[in-house]
Amino acid sequence: MRRVRPGAAASRGGVACRTVGEERALTSVATGDAYEGGEPREQPRLWHVTLSVSGAEAPLSEVRRGLEQLAHDHPFLLTSRYAADHAEIRYWEEARDLHDAAAVALRLWGEHRQTAKLPPWEIVGLEVIDRETYHQRVAEGYGVLPATPVGVHPF
Repeated sequence: MRRVRPGAAASRGGVACRTVGEERALTSVATGDAYEGGEPREQPRLWHVTLSVSGAEAPLSEVRRGLEQLAHDHPFLLTSRYAADHAEIRYWEEARDLHDAAAVALRLWGEHRQTAKLPPWEIVGLEVIDRETYHQRVAEGYGVLPATPVGVHPF
């Protein structure tokens, strides 16, 4: 018996599953008790997101103004910390699963760089944790501290 990677075309006379250039659809897989009666639940959950960006130095006043504009455009942002060459944004995201929350987070900086006049920095870090894990970390005194004070602040 010959093993073939899922989605790959069988070679030597096999029929291709996809045409050249056709992309395979990505799907999320629910785990454990997320299934009831054979159907996955589509109820969103809260995810705590920390997005870190970094790049060439920019004037602090421009970095602050850009982050304040981003917070104004998207009031779900809890807190932003910044320096001349890096920033960290923390917020709660409502999403079906971790994959969806991470996808939204990875688009946030790039999609709003022009409208909020953010520096042309790249994403250098991303943490997405569920609400239970966030509260467990806070209760145990380690990990991400509660996002207070809310707003845009220097490091």
